[in-house]
Amino acid sequence: MESESLDLNIYRPERKVPMIQNKGYKILVPGEYICDAADVIPSHGTYVEDAKLYSSVSGVVERVNKLICVKPLKSRYSGDVGDVVVGRITSIAQKRWKVDINARQEAVLLLSSINLPGGLLRRRTVEDQLRMRNYFVEDDIISAEVQQFFQDGAVSLHTRHIYGKLTKGLFVTVPSTLVKRCASHFYTLEHAHVDIILGINGYIWISPEKKFQSEEIVEITPEQRLNMSRVRNSIKALSKVFKVISPETITEVYMKSLECNFHPKHMLQPSVIQQITSDTDASSNK
Repeated sequence: MESESLDLNIYRPERKVPMIQNKGYKILVPGEYICDAADVIPSHGTYVEDAKLYSSVSGVVERVNKLICVKPLKSRYSGDVGDVVVGRITSIAQKRWKVDINARQEAVLLLSSINLPGGLLRRRTVEDQLRMRNYFVEDDIISAEVQQFFQDGAVSLHTRHIYGKLTKGLFVTVPSTLVKRCASHFYTLEHAHVDIILGINGYIWISPEKKFQSEEIVEITPEQRLNMSRVRNSIKALSKVFKVISPETITEVYMKSLECNFHPKHMLQPSVIQQITSDTDASSNK
């Protein structure tokens, strides 16, 4: 009996224009053509076949000079030194807290990497270890900065200066690949009187506007809650259509929802999402 050979052809959806020439964040599927491989350097998430560069994962293209990679949409946060992140305290150990920052493993916040009450600068003592629960406890939300990486790849954080415990606000999660790197990740949406911390790790914090850093929020008014909900749903709407999340795009979606007179509870309906996010492509390219 003669064996029959099977001709297996991999389906590759072709675009009329090479992916790297398109503007904005476009979604690639595995096996999709990116560009000719002659003048580029392939990196993570790509492969070369017949002198052409293809995507090996579902994600968005990033290009630095000749280096091209595809960042997966659902990947875990990997981190860089200096990144602003928002995290959640998961446990307390000796001289350290474990923090969930949407990474492959939990980050570490050392006792020596926080501000002591009153801004005292001194070595941490045994008494400080016994008072660790006075600073942070499980499920507390904090803002922090990536300080360094340990040998096992774990992230070390610090909460000095403008960082620390976050209270009286909304915690939002989005894919980390959609959050745009900006000069500052602390942003005030003036139209809504709302403060936003855009964590590079995909965790975002929304709270009422503070005129001064030391100001304490006693109570959130119904109007502030409505504004915060509108900002939260503006971010979620951008996430659902896989558009870049930045202060500019959040502001545009927020203002569009007001212009169309949509209540916050209706903003995540599919037809409404399409309408309020349709004009954000220009902002995402800035």
